[in-house]
Amino acid sequence: MTETIEDTDAVDLLDALVQLSFAVTAVLTKAAARHDLSLTQLRMLGVLRGREPKMAELAAFLGLDRSTVSGLIDRAERRGLARRTGSPDDGRSVRVSLTAAANRLAVDLVAEIGRSLAPMVDRLAQDDRRRLTALLARLLGPLPAA
Repeated sequence: MTETIEDTDAVDLLDALVQLSFAVTAVLTKAAARHDLSLTQLRMLGVLRGREPKMAELAAFLGLDRSTVSGLIDRAERRGLARRTGSPDDGRSVRVSLTAAANRLAVDLVAEIGRSLAPMVDRLAQDDRRRLTALLARLLGPLPAA
């Protein structure tokens, strides 16, 4: 079977997306390690910024089972980064949120990650950045509301 132009374009796109994900994951992993966080803990901080999801929602968003997320939150609570509160709309549910210290850490991490990604992003003109942002938003779809 011969490869068509469309197939080549799809392969090139997939390869570029995978290479980009590797580069971004490396930056995130290094930033997390500098703050004694795992990549999963960093992802949790990112998910919880400005949100207070139920534990089940957090588990679904992170793609982890509830017991794993429970351990993740236990460790974050011990470090003073997360807190659990009862859900006002469902007495059986628990919501998770960041502490003030975690919010400050998240601000620092966003700045640090931004500086690390800047050399890559700076290769694009402002119009290309806007276009890429719009295209990535379309690819990713809306974030789940928690």
